[in-house]
Amino acid sequence: MKKIVSSLVVAGMLTFGFSSFSHAQEDGDVEEVMTEEVVEDDDASESLTEVALEEQEDVVAVADEVAEEESSTADVGFTSRLKQKFIEGDPFWMGIVLIALIIGLALCIERIVYLNLSSINTKKFILDVESALSSGGVDAAKELCRNTRGPIASIYYQGLDRAEEGIEAVEKSVVNYGGVQMGLLEKGVSWISLFIALAPMLGFMGTVIGMIQAFEKIVEDGQVSPITVAGGIQVALLTTVFGLISAIILQIFYNYIVAKVDGIVNEMENSSITLVDMMLKHKVAGK
Repeated sequence: MKKIVSSLVVAGMLTFGFSSFSHAQEDGDVEEVMTEEVVEDDDASESLTEVALEEQEDVVAVADEVAEEESSTADVGFTSRLKQKFIEGDPFWMGIVLIALIIGLALCIERIVYLNLSSINTKKFILDVESALSSGGVDAAKELCRNTRGPIASIYYQGLDRAEEGIEAVEKSVVNYGGVQMGLLEKGVSWISLFIALAPMLGFMGTVIGMIQAFEKIVEDGQVSPITVAGGIQVALLTTVFGLISAIILQIFYNYIVAKVDGIVNEMENSSITLVDMMLKHKVAGK
């Protein structure tokens, strides 16, 4: 009886141990399978991320190429359209208007550069001249004016150079030399106004001649064709448009130049009065 019980106990233990081992082995297999699935999922997600990044880079590259093509197309389109309109408006008359615009712009640029070089810090210059008169007298002030650019310095030099002749001679010299400097400032401005008036006039002339040619073509055809009339009028009006655009551009520069000249002239007049008062104050002008 004891042997039978012992055998049953041993058999039960063996059965329990075998089942535990089987469950453990199955759990291990499941864990391995799950681990493999997780690894595979990670690999799949990494591959999907790489594919998405590559697709995004491709989209960005394509967008950049499209933007570059559009910009280049816009530039080329504007240039080609401008050339086309220039040719349609009769290159002869359009060329004349273009020459007027170029010459007018050249004169404007020359005047702007000259006027900017003629402008100085007037207040600082007057203080320096007064300091030179106080410390070194007329010769020091003349040396300072000689080394300073601009019409105001030139007027001061001429006034100081007549200091020994009396205050009346100084005033007369300042006024006369101020007129000379004003003429230098306004040099070439009348030519700019000429090209401002000339550009639209040339454009109108091209339009009139274009209209005459359009009517001559109607007479030759013997009938009034809307296409012929509209095309001729369109081509004729292009010269007027180009002439008006040229005149507007030159007018803007002209107004800036005139305003700059007026500002410098006002500074010259105020500085001339200050010079006379300064010479009377320091008693450097003879009687």
